[in-house]
Amino acid sequence: MLLTLKNTGQLLVAACSKVARSLAKYHPRVNHHRHCVWCSKRGLTTGGTAQKQDILFHLCQQRHFLSGETLTCTSLVQGCHNLGPLGVELKRNLVAQWWNSVVVYREQVLGIDTLHHLSTPSSAPEKPLLAICTQHLKELPRDQLVKWLEDPAGKLEFLRHELLYGALLEYVPSMELLNKKMPFGLAEIGKCFHSIPEERNKGTILPRIGERTVASLVWFSSPKSSGQWQDYWLRQRLQWWQKFAQSPSGFSCNDIQDGQGRKSSLIQYEFPWGRETIETLCNMDDSALFQMHPGCTTKLQARDGRKSVVPHVVWVSGDLDRGILAYLSDALQQTEAPAVRGQYHQREVLKLHPTLAPIKVAVDMGKGPTGELRLVCQGLSSELREQGVYVWPGYQETLHGSLEQLYTKYDKMGVLFTVLVSESTLENGLLQVRSRDTTLKETIHVSKVKDFLVRYIAAAGNL
Repeated sequence: MLLTLKNTGQLLVAACSKVARSLAKYHPRVNHHRHCVWCSKRGLTTGGTAQKQDILFHLCQQRHFLSGETLTCTSLVQGCHNLGPLGVELKRNLVAQWWNSVVVYREQVLGIDTLHHLSTPSSAPEKPLLAICTQHLKELPRDQLVKWLEDPAGKLEFLRHELLYGALLEYVPSMELLNKKMPFGLAEIGKCFHSIPEERNKGTILPRIGERTVASLVWFSSPKSSGQWQDYWLRQRLQWWQKFAQSPSGFSCNDIQDGQGRKSSLIQYEFPWGRETIETLCNMDDSALFQMHPGCTTKLQARDGRKSVVPHVVWVSGDLDRGILAYLSDALQQTEAPAVRGQYHQREVLKLHPTLAPIKVAVDMGKGPTGELRLVCQGLSSELREQGVYVWPGYQETLHGSLEQLYTKYDKMGVLFTVLVSESTLENGLLQVRSRDTTLKETIHVSKVKDFLVRYIAAAGNL
């Protein structure tokens, strides 16, 4: 007799519960960390904050930063949305900045890339998400499936909640690579998975799964200096988040303690709907390594001067998807647009930091012979792309409005500069470059535009 999908789902839920009970003693600091991440301080929004929230969600969908049937603060925080083309570029820029800051510019941090699933129950989280092929289960006879699920912890694989597990597994080979010298760190960026809270799962057989992109640094140091390293990384990480913000005060730090009095630090951002945790830092002493590698004390020892000791672990875990939301919220500004027929109105501008802005330059054309202007736009765009500049080909659009409408659209997309090629460009080589941040228009010769823009974008990386 073959199982129905519903019966299969019921058995899987029972199996998950059994695995969760068998793994309930996994390191409490991981569970405490996860509780800190998902517990936010959301309160009632005032009229002004509610309006900004609605404007933010509308802009993100309209300009294809985020996509989804319905965007709410809950669905965004829980990882139930997709990224549009501009959101993908923003994320790519944020990931690159994180990797440069944590790995490329440091001597003691190595990059790793571990599996999405965990194959050993000793490394599984408290409430595991099973990685299962339902088609395979549907084809199994009932008695065989029941027997297979009697001991799920030994036969199933689990989707990871955090990147910590992979770093702890890679500790020993990485330590050997560095000649067992401390301190050092292991960094990784990857997808992690979590169950959606029960109230969002009504009417479903299996729990819904949310996902997020996590940037993790696991730092191994001597026991006597681990507290100092925790404070060091907290300063570094808070400064890093504030570096790209229009209003750095939106990012703040909050210290909490677990049941045993050990301190963890939360880096949070004040969204229109309330405060959310962007990154967590905690000192996990040496118990995390011992639980991942039981009975291997000698193998875990690293050099601290002339001594060999088992290091303490400082764990930094950031949610880059929430980071994207934070920077979008921070960048959204409303300015007074020029009067149209005597009427003033508010205009939204997305003032993303130049290094994070998904589109650096938009190339468009004004009045003049369309074919010749398009050739100039294509040539200029190619030169900029060869320099690694992301260019928006506005000249390919067939529907053209006024220049003010054009600038309004690009301001909402966060475009740094708009280059306007017109009939005068064909006559004397001059074109117009408009800045998003100042709205000033500058006339520059076409032969100098590339160097001007590339210099500005490169210099922005040092801001």
